[in-house]
Amino acid sequence: MSILKWLFEANLHFGSKSIAVREIIGGVLGLSSAVLGMRRKVAAWPIGILGDGLLFTVFLGAVFSFGDKTQHANFYGQAGRNLLLIIVSVYGWIRWAAHRKANVSAPVVEPRWTTAKEKAYLIPAIIAFFVISSRIFVALGESGTWLLVDTWIFTGTALATYGMSRGYVEFWLVWVAVDFVGVPFAFKNGYYPTGTLYAIYLPFVIWGFISWLKISKYEKREVAAL
Repeated sequence: MSILKWLFEANLHFGSKSIAVREIIGGVLGLSSAVLGMRRKVAAWPIGILGDGLLFTVFLGAVFSFGDKTQHANFYGQAGRNLLLIIVSVYGWIRWAAHRKANVSAPVVEPRWTTAKEKAYLIPAIIAFFVISSRIFVALGESGTWLLVDTWIFTGTALATYGMSRGYVEFWLVWVAVDFVGVPFAFKNGYYPTGTLYAIYLPFVIWGFISWLKISKYEKREVAAL
C-alpha cells in the first residue's frame, strides 16, 4: 500500500465514530503553524500550507477515491477555507521570506493596528467578500442555518490570514470570532479533531493577541525614542 493511499484510508475508530488520520495530522500542523506565527517564524507558513492541504481533502472528501463513506460529505465553505488559506499563506510566506532576506537581523513582520485608511477599504471588502461567498455556496447547494456559519468561517479565515501576513494585531481577534463559530460547526458535523483544534486554538489565539499587542507597543516606543 502506498503512503498516499494509506493516508487517505487510515481512520481511528471510537465506537460508531470514525476519524480520518489526515484530519488529526492536519489539525496538529495547523496548531503548530499558529504557535510559529505568534513567534513570527517564517516556518509558520509552509507548515500551515501542509496542514491545510490535508484538511482540504477531508472537507471535500467526495472528490477523492479513497476513504470510507463517512468521509464523503462536502462542506464547500470549509474546503474553500483551506484552499484559500493555502493561497493566502503562499503570499504571507513570500512576504515574510523576502523581509527576512532583505534584513536578516530584523523581525519578519512588525505588529501594529490597522490605520483608518486601511479600515476604510478593508471593511467594505470584507462585506463584499462575505456576500459573494454566500451566493457561491448557495449555488453549490448549501443552505440552512449552517450557510451563514460556513460563510463566516470562510470569510474570517481569509481576513485573519491576510492580517497575519501584514502584521495587523486585529487578526488575532478575527481568529477568536472564527473559533467561536468553528467549534460547534465542526462537532455538529462530526469533525472532532478539527473541533478540538478550534477549541485548543482559542487560548493560543488569545496568547498571540496579547503577545503581538505587547510587541506593537514596545516597538512603537522604540521608534519614538529614535
